[in-house]
Amino acid sequence: MSYGFGRFLKIRGAYGAGWSPDGRRVTFITSITGVPQAWEVAAEGGWPEQLTFHEERVAQAEYSPAAERLVYSMDAGGNERMQLFVLDRRTGVERDLTGRPDAIHHFGAFSPDGGRIAYTATRRNGTDFDVYVQSLDGEPEPVWEVSGYHAVACWSPDGSSLVVSRHRSNMDGDLFLLDLESGEATLLTPHEGEARFHSARITPDGRSLYLATDRDGDFLRLARLDLSTLEVEYLTPDDHDVEGVELSRDGRYLAATRNVEGYSDLMLFTGEGRRMPDPQPPQGVFGGLAFSPDSRRLALTLTGPDRNPDIWVLELPDGEARRLTRSTTAGIPRSTFRRPRLVRYPTFDGRKIPALLYEPEAGNAPVVVDVHGGPEAQERPDFDPVTQYLVHRGYAVFAPNVRGSTGYGKTYARLDDVRRRMDAVKDLAHAALWLRENGHEKIAVMGGSYGGFMVLAALTEYPDLWSAGVDIVGIANLVTFLENTGSYRRALREAEYGSLERDREFLESISPIHKTERIRAPLMVIHGKNDPRVPVGEAERIVERVRRSGGAVEYLLYEDEGHGLAKLKNRLDAYPRIAAFLDEHLGS
Repeated sequence: MSYGFGRFLKIRGAYGAGWSPDGRRVTFITSITGVPQAWEVAAEGGWPEQLTFHEERVAQAEYSPAAERLVYSMDAGGNERMQLFVLDRRTGVERDLTGRPDAIHHFGAFSPDGGRIAYTATRRNGTDFDVYVQSLDGEPEPVWEVSGYHAVACWSPDGSSLVVSRHRSNMDGDLFLLDLESGEATLLTPHEGEARFHSARITPDGRSLYLATDRDGDFLRLARLDLSTLEVEYLTPDDHDVEGVELSRDGRYLAATRNVEGYSDLMLFTGEGRRMPDPQPPQGVFGGLAFSPDSRRLALTLTGPDRNPDIWVLELPDGEARRLTRSTTAGIPRSTFRRPRLVRYPTFDGRKIPALLYEPEAGNAPVVVDVHGGPEAQERPDFDPVTQYLVHRGYAVFAPNVRGSTGYGKTYARLDDVRRRMDAVKDLAHAALWLRENGHEKIAVMGGSYGGFMVLAALTEYPDLWSAGVDIVGIANLVTFLENTGSYRRALREAEYGSLERDREFLESISPIHKTERIRAPLMVIHGKNDPRVPVGEAERIVERVRRSGGAVEYLLYEDEGHGLAKLKNRLDAYPRIAAFLDEHLGS
């Protein structure tokens, strides 16, 4: 049975679990209506109820721990200038809490008594993320004015202070304890060099902090930080990244997920840090850990290559797992979906690069090399309807984790920094060479955001290796990208790409925009007009230059999208056109 691309794009998912104050209902986000909105379902299962009804995407939703009031985030047209809203579930009345559509607001957490929220926002100058506290019936109150990008991790148990994270880059940051009365911020994580500290959770006695950090090793490890001495005790070995950390409200249980070759291991501990028998949910990629108010259940998002995302609930302490939401596969049998095999291919310096290879039934199929963004990210065996359609269509999909990817330790993640940027492009070229050695003659390269830069760099640096390229919201010129990206993001990205002051000449030299005459393969460019991360000018310039150079390029611009395609109507337009483009040039 053959299924069209539209069917695959109508496969749904549920994610972002949260609990009602009484623990009887679970909230989640799903795009059943075509745009992500907040829903909820009884904790024992049943028919879900829609909570928000907007034309724009809802990014997250969380109940007050003490009242039937839900706070959710929403932007406009993909511009990422998130605003915060509160919904009173008893009356159905909604209120805009922040009222500043020109500013970005990142929700942090509810106070222990449920009456206040803490978040960070760019309200002061459009760039720096100051810390705010706000009553659900009041106005924003700035409590810490700071430079740079910050986020609220959690409240102290007595509501007197906040744990706030500062991000210098995606690979370096710190944690502070902010006293709300005095305004004093105490550094909790002194360190040398780069180190990450995330998923911080304070114990109910206020004495310790659980978190994931790579300060003293190559991988993110689960750690306990003593707040009086700042000494760190590690609970996991330095061999795999710990990604999610969650502590139950009463401190009875601690849960963490660990990334092992892309799949997730779920670990369970007592609140004192003693390892318990691990729960055994189905194999996949887990995220969004959330304990019920009584600590008897743990909700999470579970997805896999042949399993679209859904909310699962684990009964504690035995860890028995049950699927709570049942997102549609649009009538496509799960047996249709393919699982990848993990391969490691050799590259120019003798390293073996990990990759996921999805294969159709026919051998020597044309291949789409799918490059992830980031670059501090990882191709993982989660569910991707685009990948599944392409394999169903007869393509192989090769998803490499070239140097610079996360999930393999910070040494590997740093291998593409600044002057080593093009080494990652070499890894991509060696993926194509390896595929050719294994009988695949026609190879396209596709990617979004930084992955779009990789597409353009691959086409300009190694033009003879590729049959076609698809650039989705990609970077064409690293200089103009850094000059025009959101002001708060510039410093974060310069740590990875290089500084405009120190490295401008180098950044110009490796930017694909200056080498468009080398592009021989047909190119498709897709962009959202409201993209705040990679401004639409990047797409306009590469399209104009390729056309001027005599190249073949097809350009799709979406007026109501930002960094990627979030709305179903646009996905239903763009992705079938991508498939037709690939069919034309790869001949599947």
